[in-house]
Formats: sequence, C-alpha cells, structure tokens
Amino acid sequence: MNRNALLMFLTLVPAMVHSQEAIPPVQYPPASAAQTQPTTPSQTPLRLTVQDAEALALHNNPRISLARLLAMASQQVTREAKSNYYPTAYGSITAVDARDGSRIAAGFLNNPVLYERFAGGVALSQLITDFGRTNNLVATAALRAKAADLNAAATAAQIKLAVDQSFYNALQASAEMKVAEQTVAARQVVSDQVTALFNNKLKSQLDVSFANANLAQANLLLLDAQNNYQASQSVLSEILGFTSQQAYELVDTEGQLAPPVDAVAPLVDQAFSNRPEIAAQGYEYQASQRLQKAERDLLLPDIRVLGVVGGVPTGAPQVESWYGGVGVNVNIPIFNGFLYPARAKEAALRSQAEQERLRELKDRIANDVRTSWLNTQTAYQRIAVSQQFVEQTTMAVDLSQTRYKLGLASIVELSQAELQRTEAQIQNAAAKYQYRIAQAVLRFQVASP
Repeated sequence: MNRNALLMFLTLVPAMVHSQEAIPPVQYPPASAAQTQPTTPSQTPLRLTVQDAEALALHNNPRISLARLLAMASQQVTREAKSNYYPTAYGSITAVDARDGSRIAAGFLNNPVLYERFAGGVALSQLITDFGRTNNLVATAALRAKAADLNAAATAAQIKLAVDQSFYNALQASAEMKVAEQTVAARQVVSDQVTALFNNKLKSQLDVSFANANLAQANLLLLDAQNNYQASQSVLSEILGFTSQQAYELVDTEGQLAPPVDAVAPLVDQAFSNRPEIAAQGYEYQASQRLQKAERDLLLPDIRVLGVVGGVPTGAPQVESWYGGVGVNVNIPIFNGFLYPARAKEAALRSQAEQERLRELKDRIANDVRTSWLNTQTAYQRIAVSQQFVEQTTMAVDLSQTRYKLGLASIVELSQAELQRTEAQIQNAAAKYQYRIAQAVLRFQVASP
C-alpha cells in the first residue's frame, strides 16, 4: 500500500466504527443548466469553423480597426510633409488708427512709420529649394507609412493566431468536459456496485468510502472542466469582437493530422522573407536614415520666392491705393547654439538604434521559429504516446476490476487504476488540439498562409 492509500485509509478508518446499516448509493446533484448548457433557449449557438472564426475576428476585432486607422493616419503624415512643395498663401485685413507721424521706436533696429489705414491683401511664399531636406522628410514619412501598413498586417496575423489558439482551446475544453462526464458516470456505477455489495455484507465500509471518494473527485473534475469550457467560450467571444459571451457550436473540419516538417532551417529563411514585422522594421530603419539626412540638411540654405499684393481703400494720404512686390529670400543658418548639429547627431544615433532593433528582431524570430518547430514535433509525438497511455490504463482498469470482483485486489488498486485512466484520457483529449495549436503558432512564426 503506497503512502497516498495509507493516508486515505487512516482518514476513513474512523467511519468504520459506525453501525453497519445499509448505505444508500451516493448520488450527486446534477450540474446546473448554466454549467452543462452554454446556451439559453433564446440564444442559438453560432456554428463556426476555424476559418469562419478567423474571418469574423478580422471583421470585428477592434485591434484590426485600430491598426488600420493608425496606418491611415501615417499616410496623412506623408501628405503633411509634401505640403512644403506647394505655395503657401494667406490673406490679411489690417486696420490701423495711429498717431500722426508716429514710429515704432522700441524693440526693433528700424523704426517704421505708422499711418492710419484700412487695407487688405494676399501674401504668397513658394519654396524653391532647401537642398534635399523636404525630399528626405517626404521619404521618411512614406517609409513610415509603409511600416504602419505592415504593422497592420502583423496585427491581423496575431489576431488569426489568437483565434486559432482560443478555438482549439475551446475544443480541447469540450473534449475534456466529455471525459469528465464519462468519468463521473463510470465511477457512479462503481460506487453503486460497491454500495450494493456492502449492503449484502460482501464488502467493507472502507471500500464504499474509497468508491465514494473517487466519485467525489470525478465530480470535482467535472466542475473544473465545465468552468474551463465556459472560460474558453468567453475568451473566444472577446477575440471575435463581442462584448458579451456568445454561444458557439465549434466544428473541427480538419482532416487527418499531417506530420510536421523535418527541417527547421528553411522555416527560418521563410520567416525572414515573409514576416511583416521584419519588413516593417526594415522600413523604419530606412526612414531613420532619410531623417538623418533631413536633419543634416538643416545646415544648408533655404531659398524661397515671396510675393505680396493688396489694396488700400482708405488711409492716410502717404499710403498708395494699392501695393505689390515680389522677391527672393535666402535663409542661411549661421549659428543657433549647436541646435542643428545636435539634431543631426541624434538622428544618426537613432538610425543606428533602429538597425540594432532590426537585428534583434531577426534573432528573436529565428529563436521563436526553432522553438515553435520543436513544440510541434513534441506535440505530434504526444498524440501516439497518449493513445498508448489510454490503451494501457484501460487494460489496467479492466484487470483491476476483475481482480477486485474476485477478491484478489483491494479497492486501492482499483482506485489507482481508474485515476491513471482518467489522466490518460484527459491527456489524449488534449494532445490533438495541442498539436493544432502548435501548428498554428508555427504558421504564424513563418508567416505562412
């Protein structure tokens, strides 16, 4: 007798001192409708395959909308940068009531005279050249917009992976709940049989206690399985973009399980070519290089054409009835406290940081691909091993039941055999769906369709 059986025996021995009256079979109350039935009469379960769930999530999940909106916002940044290519025009209306002949004397080196007037006009400014700064700023914004588009694609891939994981987790929880229900039914039969034998003075109260303890354990397992099933339904509802929990009828349309690929090196190369995160980070690195050039170009002149035209309906006699002029303005940076060199240096350092971030991302993705491949190999092997586990434990239960009926084995041996079979059935129920999840993760890592 092992340690666990001995402890259980010492716990149950005091019950044997009670009267040897007939013990009625233990019947646990059925689980509530909320636990056994995920739907209500007014709620029809939504029938879903994994492909349907992916399409629904891509349409409803707010993270998809968020990524698309951010990508659209990034495109507007490109338009903002391009605005410097076009003329800048603005209109002005000015009314002045000034002291005759007064001039602005403080705050300026010149002292322009002020005349009473009311006038309106238009001013226009057009960039001729800033020696490449605007071009680099536009290229920076365009590259970042491309990165945002790829980040949106990466978000969609992450949502699809989350859907696959939650979908197969829900199927696994359903399968485990069925195992728990079957376990409760089987142990209820054993409990009834042992109780009947005790009532006929053929078994001891200790046997009844062990059988009832096993039945209670199975009911606890069923409660946990039902809770896990409801939780998996809630997670799936959240990923599909629903605020409240929905009811689903999940359909596994996958055929025979295909074995995983044999080599991991081609998968790493495929991930480097296909992963949108790598391409997005590559665009971020290129954008940082163009921004570095744009910041360096701040040290170069800025040449613009300026023009003004307007009329003066009323005003002092010294003011003409209309005015106009055109000219070229060249701004040459000379000294501003080393601001522009510091900005150029900052951009250069950030560009180097983006390059290192790209290298770190590739290293991480390569490791993720290798890890996912190993997990897929192990999950596939667990299917056959768990099936063998079920077959062996089922045989052990059959033999233990026969030995127990013949009086050659104790209730402890039968309990241990039933416990191992339940564990084997749960692992076997989970093995198939864990392999599906491992395949989904590997597909995500290598960005395969």
